Amino acid sequence: MRKLNPEQQKAVLMTDAPLLVIAGAGSGKTRVITEKISHLINTGVEAKHITAVTFTNKAAREMRARVDKLCYSKKTQSIRISTFHSLGLDVLRKEYLALGLKKNLSILDEQDKTKVLQDILENSQHQLDKAQISPLSWQISGWKNQAVLPAQAMSIAEDAQQQFAAALYEQYEQYNHVCNAVDFDDLILKPLTLFNEHPAILEKWQLSTRYLLLDEYQDTNTTQYEFFKHLVGSVGQFTVVGDDDQSIYAWRGANPENLFTLKKDFPRLEIIKLEQNYRSNQRILKAANQLISNNPHLYEKNLWSNIIGDDNITVIKCKDEFSEAQQIAAEISRLKFKHRANNADFAILYRSNHQARLLEKSLRELSLPYEISGGTSFFSHTEIKDVLSYIKLLINPDDNSAFLRVINTPRREIGTTTVEKLALYANERRISLFNACFEMGLKVQLNERTYQKLYSFCEWIVALSDRTQQEDPIAILHEMVQHIDYYDWIKAHANSDKQAERKIDNVLELIKWIENSAKRSQEERSLGDIVSRMMLLDSLERNEKDETDQIKLMTLHAAKGLEFPYVYLIGMEEGILPHQNSIDTDQIEEERRLAYVGITRAQKQLTFSYCSQRKKYGDITSTEPSRFLTELPVQDLDWAAVNKRNPEDQKKKGQENLALMKSLLKSS
Repeated sequence: MRKLNPEQQKAVLMTDAPLLVIAGAGSGKTRVITEKISHLINTGVEAKHITAVTFTNKAAREMRARVDKLCYSKKTQSIRISTFHSLGLDVLRKEYLALGLKKNLSILDEQDKTKVLQDILENSQHQLDKAQISPLSWQISGWKNQAVLPAQAMSIAEDAQQQFAAALYEQYEQYNHVCNAVDFDDLILKPLTLFNEHPAILEKWQLSTRYLLLDEYQDTNTTQYEFFKHLVGSVGQFTVVGDDDQSIYAWRGANPENLFTLKKDFPRLEIIKLEQNYRSNQRILKAANQLISNNPHLYEKNLWSNIIGDDNITVIKCKDEFSEAQQIAAEISRLKFKHRANNADFAILYRSNHQARLLEKSLRELSLPYEISGGTSFFSHTEIKDVLSYIKLLINPDDNSAFLRVINTPRREIGTTTVEKLALYANERRISLFNACFEMGLKVQLNERTYQKLYSFCEWIVALSDRTQQEDPIAILHEMVQHIDYYDWIKAHANSDKQAERKIDNVLELIKWIENSAKRSQEERSLGDIVSRMMLLDSLERNEKDETDQIKLMTLHAAKGLEFPYVYLIGMEEGILPHQNSIDTDQIEEERRLAYVGITRAQKQLTFSYCSQRKKYGDITSTEPSRFLTELPVQDLDWAAVNKRNPEDQKKKGQENLALMKSLLKSS
C-alpha cells in the first residue's frame, strides 16, 4: 500500500460504496484491482465471494498471478478471476436445466456459426455465399449484444433485410437448441435471460458474488452491462475500472456510454481518477493529451508523468508505401545499434492488417526477426478442428456442426446426397442428425448399405463416449485417432512430408494439452469441462506466453494493453487513420481514440510515418497527412524526413553506427 499514490490508495480502501475508477493509460489500474482484492481478503471478505472480471484470458491469468503474490495462495484459490465469457459459461454449466439445455454444451466459434447459418439458408432454399452471410451474422450478433431476443428483433426490424435477418435469427436459435449448442454471444445473453426469468437463481448468484471488480469497463456492451448489473444487485458492492479515451471496440458492440449509465443506475457511485502515468515520458503524454482533447468527454482527465524524455516525436515523410517500409526497418536497425536495444523493444502499429505485408519484406531483408500479432489461431488449423469435432461429438452427440465435419472425414463413402437426405429428415423431425441415424424412418429413405454406415458410425461414437466416463479419456482419444486412420489421412492429403509431420504434431500437441489441463484442474476433470474451456481460448497458453526477442507487428486494436520502449505508428494519412469508412460515416472520435491508444503504447520514443502517394486498386494516388498529426503539439514534433537529411547529418549518423558496431564486436 505504501507504494501506491494517494488516488490509488483511496481506490483500494473504498469498499463501502460503488466505485468507478477512471484510469488513464499506464496509470496502474491492474495494480489497484489486485491490491483491492488483497485488501478485501485482509478485511474479512471470504475469497469465494470475490469475483474479478476482465476481457481476455491473458489478462485474467496475469491478474491471478499478481493476486497470488500478494496473498497466501490458499487464501486466493477460491477467488473467481475470469473473463466475461468464462463467467457466463460457469453460469450455464451450473444452471443449464433451467434453460432447457443438456449438460454438455457445444460452443460454436465464428466458423461454426457461419456454417450453421449456411445450412439453415440452404434448407430454406436460400443459396448465399459466405460474403453474403457475414452481414447477417453480424446483425444477429449485434442484436445479442444489445440483449435483443428473436421476437424483439422482428418487432424492431426497420426494413426487409432486417426482417430476413430476424427470421434467420429465430431459426438459428431453434437449430442451436436442438443441437444443445451456444455461440460466444450466448455466453452472456443466456445467463442474463436466466437471471431475468428465474429470480431465485439470480439471488443465489448475487449471494455468491459479494464483491465484484470489473476491468476495462469501457469495453462492455449492453448485454454485458445488464449481466453485471444483475450480479451486483441494488446494493452495488463493486469497483469498475475504465477509460472512455480507450474505448475502441464500437464495431463489436462496446458502449462507452455505460460509464454515464452507471451513475444513473447507482446514485451512490463514487468516482476516482488515476492520472499519473508510469509508462510514457512527458513529451509523449503531452501529445496524447492534446490529441484526445479534441474528443468530447464524459469525465475530464489529464495524464501526467515524472519521466523526462529527451527526444522529440519524429514524423517521417515517405514517397510511397515501399519507401515507408524500408525507412522504418532501417530506423529500427539504426536504433538497435545506437541504444543496444532488443528486437522486442520495438513495435510497429498500423490501422489495417494489409499494411504489414511490405514491412515483413523490409524486415526480412535486414535480417530483423519479427512476429505478427493475430496470426492463425492454433484452433483454426484443419487437423485441430477435425479432431476437436470428434471430441465434441463424444461430449455432445447433438452437435450438428461437429457431426457434419467428421461424418466423411476421413472418407466413409457417405456422399453429399446421403447427408442431404439425413439433414432433411432430421429437420422435419426437429431432432439432431445423430439421433436421426437411429430412427427407422431414416432407414426407409436410404439403401441398407448407406444406412448401416451411418448407424455403425453413431454406435461407435456412443461406445467411445461411454468409455470416456469409465476409462482414461486421454488413452481413448489416442485410440480414436488411430481407429479412423487419421494420421494416414493427413499424410495422403498433405502437400509435403514436412507439412504432414507438422499436422500430426499439432494433433498430438492438442491431446497432450487436454491431458495437462485435466492434471492442472481442481474441478474440471471431464472432457466436457476441458473442451468447453478450450473453446474460449484464441490460442494455446504457450503461444500467449511467447516472449521471444522479435519486433512486434500488430494492429492498433491488438496493441491495447501493451507497452514498448520504441513505437512506430505508420500510415498516418487521411483514409487510413482515420479510416475512410469512419470519415464517410462521421465516426472520427473512435479513430482518434485508436491513435491515442497507439501513442500511449510508447515508453521512450514515438515515431509517425506517412506517404505522399500510395497504390490503390492498381493506380497511384496522392495522399494527405492525417488530421491527427495537425492536432499534436508542433513544438514537440520533428518533421525532418529521413530521406532528406543533409549530408552532415547522414555522415554523423553513419559514424555513430560504425562506432557502435566496433564496440559491440570488441565486447563479444
